[in-house]
Amino acid sequence: MESTREKQEVTLLEVLNRVINKGVVVSGDLVISIANVDLIYVGLRLVLASVESLGEGYWR
Repeated sequence: MESTREKQEVTLLEVLNRVINKGVVVSGDLVISIANVDLIYVGLRLVLASVESLGEGYWR
């Protein structure tokens, strides 16, 4: 069965442009433990957006 959708190539630059225009948040946690005892916890929060898009939604 053939799909009716057309395949469209998207460059990395186009993807970055779309992400920066809308903004993206990446979050993650890393816990290092031995014998079920947490020794190190690292939390990461990364926001990637243009200043213009941050100003429109965040500061209002």
